[in-house]
Amino acid sequence: MSAIEGLLGSTVKNQQGEDVPVSSFTGAGTVVGLYFSAHWCPPCRAFTPELCKFYIKMKDAGKEFEIVFISSDRDEAGFKGYFETMPWLALDYSSVDLKSKLGEQFEVSGIPSFILLDGESGEIITKDGRGGVSSDPEGGNFPWNQ
Repeated sequence: MSAIEGLLGSTVKNQQGEDVPVSSFTGAGTVVGLYFSAHWCPPCRAFTPELCKFYIKMKDAGKEFEIVFISSDRDEAGFKGYFETMPWLALDYSSVDLKSKLGEQFEVSGIPSFILLDGESGEIITKDGRGGVSSDPEGGNFPWNQ
């Protein structure tokens, strides 16, 4: 089991609601972003389109990079509607305890919060991925090692 599987569990969801093995996007040379956000949050709704553009640029450039959305939405309908706007994966909405545990573990004090992890070790690369995306939208210095 990888360190990221230890954090997220063995699967996350894709846009079709299907299980995607966490092992399929982890390992040496990979970067995993944890995106704490919610549809009811105006700063989140402003940042999500920026992050979508960035994600697509990094994927098109061949970067070994995946994002997992960790929702703070108040209901599943809000989660689903918001997740539909994202090109990445998500923690299952019903994983309330795990979402709370991750928020505490990474000291998330507000949203949106975008944390980048080494996909092999699970170590934090940066807790300010949001600042990285905003200041370096082309990803020239990605993953903005601290």
